[in-house]
Amino acid sequence: MHGSSEMTTELISGVARRALDAARLSEQKELGYDILVCPASPYLSQAIDCSESQPISVGAQNVSQFDSGAYTGEISLSMLAELGCKYVLLGHSERRELFNESDKEVAEKFSACLEYPSIVPILCIGETLAQRHAGQTEDVVGAQLDAVIDTVGIAGFANAVIAYEPVWAIGTGETASPEQAQNVHAFIRAKLGSLSSEIAQAVRIVYGGSVKPSNADELFAQKDIDGGLVGGASLQVSGFAGICEAVQKIIEKT
Repeated sequence: MHGSSEMTTELISGVARRALDAARLSEQKELGYDILVCPASPYLSQAIDCSESQPISVGAQNVSQFDSGAYTGEISLSMLAELGCKYVLLGHSERRELFNESDKEVAEKFSACLEYPSIVPILCIGETLAQRHAGQTEDVVGAQLDAVIDTVGIAGFANAVIAYEPVWAIGTGETASPEQAQNVHAFIRAKLGSLSSEIAQAVRIVYGGSVKPSNADELFAQKDIDGGLVGGASLQVSGFAGICEAVQKIIEKT
């Protein structure tokens, strides 16, 4: 719940400019990666307008599992599709913790997204600090995945992104090492792979645990980390663009 009209315009234009400048310096004509911004809902339309001529997609932070009806304050997938949203976050850790969204509710939202192929669901999963210390990481992450798999099947992940966000590494003072993050990403991919190796290899699994310019290169160099779900660093052009520039350097080395 951050932002303003001015911030929306400055962030999109500023990040796009710096990302494109970095690509040109490497003699690339186009970016070799994707950039997505998910602003607060009042700024979605503005963000989509601002991004039309930029290499940036726009997504929503949440959506209802219901397409219409007496659900005051909710936003439907049909509304997001009409606006031109390309992605939507589902089950973000703050939604699960602060608003008590259950695995079942998140799975219902994911299922609803399959009726709108123009919108890619980003399923957020992850464990708390207490669960990590109790050695329950794979149990928790596995259960969150299973809730969706049981609802839509493995085929439902053919047009989806998974975001692993260890809640214990967000604002707690503790930091997940690239190796710790990779281990969970590998677990997620293997779990999907037990049902479909093709989908498991194709699905993007991005990391959302305090990604910033100083650690992006190490994180994104890991085999099963395909990108980042960026929190605080995305609120300023310097932080977000710095991460983009780190990705650009990785591409240049490959």
